This record gives sequence, structure tokens and C-alpha cells, in this order.
Amino acid sequence: MKTLWYSAPASCWDEAMPLGNGRLGAMVFGHPSQETIQLNEESIWSSRWYDRNNPDSLAYSEEIRTLLAKGETRRAEDLTRYSRTGVGRNESAYQTAGALILRTPHRDFTAYRRELSLEDAAAALHYTCGDTAFTRTAFVSAPENALVIRFTASRPGSITFDCTLQRGDLMADALSGYLLTEPDAVGMQGGAGVPFCAWLKGTHTGGTLRRIGAYLVAEGCDEVLLTLSIATAYRAEDYPSAARKTAEAAGRLPFDTLFARHRQDYQGYFSRMSLSLGGDASLDSLPTSERLTRFAAGEEDNGLMETYFDFGRYLLISSSRPGTLPANLQGIWNRHLDPPWGSKYTININTQMNYWPAESCALADCHLPLFEHLRRLKPHGEETARKMYGCPGYVAHHNTDIWGDTAPQDEYMPATYWVMSMPWFATHIWQHYEYTLDKEFLRAHYDLMADAALFFTHFLIQNQKGEWVASPTVSPENQYVHPITGEPSFLSEGCTMDAQILRDLFTDCLCAAQVLGIDDALTAKLREMLPALPPTRIHSNGTIMEWLEEYEEIEIGHRHISHLYGLYPSAQITPEKTPDLAKAACATLDRRLSHGGGHTGWSRAWIVNFYARLGNGAKAGENLRALLAKSTLPSLLDNHPPFQIDGNFGGTAGILETLLQCRDGKLLLLPALPPSWPDGSLTGAKAKGNIRVDMAWQKGKITRLELLSPVSQTVTLCTPKGERTVSLQANRPFTF
Repeated sequence: MKTLWYSAPASCWDEAMPLGNGRLGAMVFGHPSQETIQLNEESIWSSRWYDRNNPDSLAYSEEIRTLLAKGETRRAEDLTRYSRTGVGRNESAYQTAGALILRTPHRDFTAYRRELSLEDAAAALHYTCGDTAFTRTAFVSAPENALVIRFTASRPGSITFDCTLQRGDLMADALSGYLLTEPDAVGMQGGAGVPFCAWLKGTHTGGTLRRIGAYLVAEGCDEVLLTLSIATAYRAEDYPSAARKTAEAAGRLPFDTLFARHRQDYQGYFSRMSLSLGGDASLDSLPTSERLTRFAAGEEDNGLMETYFDFGRYLLISSSRPGTLPANLQGIWNRHLDPPWGSKYTININTQMNYWPAESCALADCHLPLFEHLRRLKPHGEETARKMYGCPGYVAHHNTDIWGDTAPQDEYMPATYWVMSMPWFATHIWQHYEYTLDKEFLRAHYDLMADAALFFTHFLIQNQKGEWVASPTVSPENQYVHPITGEPSFLSEGCTMDAQILRDLFTDCLCAAQVLGIDDALTAKLREMLPALPPTRIHSNGTIMEWLEEYEEIEIGHRHISHLYGLYPSAQITPEKTPDLAKAACATLDRRLSHGGGHTGWSRAWIVNFYARLGNGAKAGENLRALLAKSTLPSLLDNHPPFQIDGNFGGTAGILETLLQCRDGKLLLLPALPPSWPDGSLTGAKAKGNIRVDMAWQKGKITRLELLSPVSQTVTLCTPKGERTVSLQANRPFTF
């Protein structure tokens, strides 16, 4: 089943259907008489960038470190709050463009169905009013950069409606006016930070369609086509003209041409891979919301799991395309002017999680907007590194925005002053290279890796054990009991996640330098410092230590499980290489979950990936069920709560992680197969080395395997039956 469908209109935003082309987003409610199509454009944000770096940070760095070393944590935290909080606490927020509001005379309707086709990236509404059947079809075209909506009916002359553009709660500067110069179009302008214009164009056959005030009014038409585009000052100086030209150009094309061009473009991404888990086709007759309810109650539905996986791929394609901004906290779908957490880029896991499925799901090009944004961020990060820390290289904290703001966001002690986001992002660069073998990409982006590492060669200090640690730091977003005062404490001298991230960064930089033939002062320094990073240690209670000391956690079931970064997305902890650490990781998960952990969607998705890495298919499947049962909305969007898209992407990555893993130079097949998926097939998945993987299995055993590599290489296959090393010849399928 590659279609989500429902037997009633969406009663709220959480039940609406998302459409997008990477830049322009829409949420379709599907109501016959009172329709709302909520609108977004990726570059509509609340304010401009300005320098928020705290000028007093550097002057108090040593005093903060000295206080921490003495155990005077509360004083260190107070001084950190004063000297390192951004001057102007908040970065810019991502905002809605408003909504297209549509009214028809169809109060009484039957034969209702609304659906979202994941194969076509199109939403459709079907209903009957009287003796006439009505259909609305909507999609967001990437080739035309426009939202397209077609109205058809089974009887000529039956289409009558009015529609207008609105921008929600009219707070200051939310709406600056309308452009009412055309007989069949209306423009709406708004935006205090990034000004924008939405342009709605109508074309029709039969009847009349005219603009009256800020409304388009259709009466007695046979067919109506609406095309809507949004342009902003972020991308165009004359953005009203750009929006108008785009909408009108799309409106001149026949619907069939628009749809064919849209579908061909979208299928270029979506059709690259497929997953079958042996779903029961008879369940396709049930609405998606009903299937989700059944699944939450304990019924099996492998077809729903397939759909959830495809929906995750659909969301990534629809919110992150080459040339667009990266997917933010809500992808591109946000209904607020003042959204939760600003709908920004939360970069202490959430934005990173958005891209976990990109490479393995054969969507490496959807990963590119992240790297382009790092390039935009780097100049601001260099300024923050110099002004606030007196270090070369570049740095950011736990949030950023459209402008690449790198100063600390808000003053939330467990998170605000964390400085490990750039090292984590830099590991994505090496990961992209490992999957694509694109040496020119690596060469063009190596400086982003190297300069992220350069900052830490100057920022880290050596503790009493001679280990290189970040001070001050936090373990996002947790707190511990101070061993002397008993007070809740946040700052520490080093933590486990810091060391794990930096171990990956330093190692990745050295590997990249070797590929590129670079041997300089930085690589020499990284080789010197790498062995002295703190190792991952086991607590006396048998879990992985979160901090470098045996502190007592205040919230044992915390949503962040940062000290297991080394298990996933890293591969520093594995059952094969580090069995003692793997056992401690299991104990860590047991402890978290037994105290209410996994209560947010993205956290539960991370737990799925942890269990997949541990080879525990039963636990991975159990947590996938919990993800859908407890943290998934009727639309299949992830529920933090409220909606955040990271759980969808983390869940998609977790499903594939149970079937295919690439680590330690090996390709693991069915490493953590959930017991409820005994039969299935996977085509078009990607492994490191740019290897395409097609396979099928029955009763948990692989029955077919085909590998295709663009270059000749040797790979070690790990299956439930054991290991086998095979030689792949360039562009010649290997069948096993």
C-alpha cells in the first residue's frame, strides 16, 4: 500500500496531508465545503541575522573552568549564563505563509474519501453531493515550483466556489497587504523578517472565474485549475514579480502536462528503492487512521510498516532537495507564526536525525542541502569561535536558523552552551563520501571537517588524567546530582558524548586527509590528541557512563540518551568489537525504558536504531510498534508532542537498520530482523562503497542477494549463516 487514505476530513492540522517540493509546502485538510490548505515556503523566517555573540564570553572562560575544577558548579553555571548567553537570546523562527481558504455550497456529501499517493506525491479528495461526483487533486510541483489544484465534476457546470489567501492570527507585520490588479489572480504580501508574496492564479473552462476583492470566485465551471507560488526576498529582489510569473507560467500549462512533469521528477527519487514486508493486501480497504489504531492495539500490519517507511522517504524528498534549505524541525510544514522551539534547526540531534536515512535509502542528493547550509553557517561560526572562545576554526551551539546563526540560543542550561554540533555535522560529510565515493565532494567540503576539528585542538583542555576534554560542557539535555551539594547540576568537565563525537571527527578527518593526500600540522595534531580522548567507560551499575564521573541522574528516563551516540549513529560500540560496552549499552536502555524513557517520538526512533545495532530484532520491532502506537499522528507524522519530523526520519532509518548495516568494513544482512517480518524483499538500498543492495528473504533466511558496485572492490558479507568475502567487479551484478 503506497497510499494513505481517510474516510473523513481532517479535524485538525495533525490529521492533514503534507505536500512539498523541498521549497514549497502545503497541508491539505480535505473538507468539501470549508477547505483549508495551510502554506509554507522554506525561507519565510521571523527576523534578519544580527551579531548575537556575547562579548564577555572569552574574558570569563578561565574563571568558569577554574570554578568547575573546584567543584563550584553553581557559580560556574551562573557565570556561564551571564557571559555566554547570546546578546539577544533568540534566533529567527520559521513561519507559516498563511493558508488558502476555500468554500463551496457542498454542505451535505457522501462517498467521501481523501488520499495521499506516495507514488505520485499527490493528494486527492473525492465526494458526491446530490447526483454529482466531485474530485480535487493537489500536488506541489518541483519543475514549476508551484502548488497545483484541479477541480473536476461528473456533470458540466457544477463547480462553484470562492477562495482567498489569509495569514492566520494577524500579529504585527504578519500581513502587509494584497495585490489586486488582475481579473483572475490575487496576491498576498507579508513577513517582517523575510518579506514574501503568495500569488494565486485561476484558469477555467465553462462558467466564470473572476477576482472580486481578495477572492477568486468560480461559478458554474466545468473545470478549474488553481496555481499558487510563493517567492521571498531571501531569493529574489523583486519577489512579488517572481511569485506572479511562476504562478502564471504554471497556469498556462494543461493539467496533464503539469502532473506528468511533476510525477516524472518525483519518481526520479522515490522509485530508487522499495521495501516489502509481506503485508496483508486486504487491509488496504481500511482507512490509514483505523489501521494505526488496530496496530496500536496489538494487531499485526506489515503493510502499514511498509507505508510508514515509504512515508519517511516521501517526507525527505518533499522537504530537502538539491538547492533548497535543509529540513528543519518540522521539515517544511509549520502552521504557526511563533512555532514551538521556533521550528528552527535543533542541532544537538534533531537535524542530524533528519538525515539518517538519506544515504542508505538512496537519497544522497537529498543530503546536499545540509552541507550547503553548513557552508552558509561557517563564516558566522568563525566569528563566534574568535569572539567568544578565542579559537580558530568555527563553532555553533544547539540551534541555528536560516542565517546560520551560531551564537547560543536562549539560556537553557542543559543545552544552550553545548559546542559539539559542528563536529557531529562534519561526520555527515565523511559518511556521504563513504556511501558515494565522490572524491570531488570530499575535496570541496574537507575544510568544513578540518576547521570544525581545528576549533577543538585549541578549545579542549587536559584534565587530571591527562585526557582532552571540553570544559565547560553538558550532556544534552540532562542533569545530574552534584556529589557534594546535592543540587541539580548541568555543566561538567567533559562528558561521554563529547569524546565519542570528537573521536569520530578526528578519525574521519584523518581518513579524509589520507584520501586527499593531505598531511599537515592539523593532521599531526589530531593524531597526537586522538588517543588521549576519554574512553567510553562502564558505570558501577553496569550502564554506560554519561559523564566522566559517576554522577547520579536526576531524570533516569530522560529523552536524550546521548552517551549511546557511540552505538548509533557511530559504530564505536558493537557486539563484535566491544562486547562489554554492548552489554552496558543494553543495560543503559533497560534502565532508561524502565523509568519512562522513549516518551518522545524522536527518542523512541533513536531507541529502535540502538536495538538494531545491538542485533536485537525483537526489541527493535517492539519499539517500532511503540513508535507508531504512542508517537505517531493519524497523518503518520511524528508526534514529539507536538509534531516534529525527526521521529519519522529516525523511524525510517531504524526500519532499514534492522535489515542492512554497514560498519567495520562489513555489510551486515538481516542483522536485527524483527520476528514479525519473516518474509520480505528490499531493492535499491545503498551500502557504503556506493553498492546497490537487492535482497529477498523467507522464514528469516536470505533467498536472493544481488549487489552492484560502480567500482571494483572487495566486501565482507555477514549473514545469519556467517561471513563471506566477495569480490565485486565494476558495474557487474554479483548474485549470491
